[in-house]
Amino acid sequence: MQDGVLLKIVKEAIEEELYGKSMDRGFYYNLYPKLKEKVATFVTINKRGSLRGCIGSLVAHRSFLEDLIENAKSAAFKDPRFVPLSKQEYESGELDIEISILTCPRPLEYSDIEDLKSKIRVGVDGVILTLNGFRATFLPQVWEQLPTFESFFAHLCLKAGLGRECLKEYPKIEVYEVEKVK
Repeated sequence: MQDGVLLKIVKEAIEEELYGKSMDRGFYYNLYPKLKEKVATFVTINKRGSLRGCIGSLVAHRSFLEDLIENAKSAAFKDPRFVPLSKQEYESGELDIEISILTCPRPLEYSDIEDLKSKIRVGVDGVILTLNGFRATFLPQVWEQLPTFESFFAHLCLKAGLGRECLKEYPKIEVYEVEKVK
């Protein structure tokens, strides 16, 4: 399936919400049977190079098509860090959309911070951090903004609502990879 099809689905999902257009889900399911498979995705919207919305699924729990549609709408209209996307913004031509298709997360066992540092693949691994009921993830693309192990994990700890040095408490770490579609 071509990347252009996935981007078209995301744009149609946003337009369904913005303009009340109705998507023909059956058309996509009939033409692209792979969209029926359970797949976890993230949809990221950037405006002039800055994050404008990013929402996704860490675990595959619905069809590829439904996951794309729901995450596109959530990234555009329900990311709590931003106001909902307006028609003017959408039509401005200043938005870039990126889709990330996730592999199944796998636990990463480690004995201490240095061991974790030796096992994490900078620029490759997406990371899920869980500790005391708090959880956060960074997609592998975040390594581009936070290129060192220390800065990446300090910000991930903060995103989870924990202190910058939460690795000292040995949180559960899971890693995954993504296939990016732009």
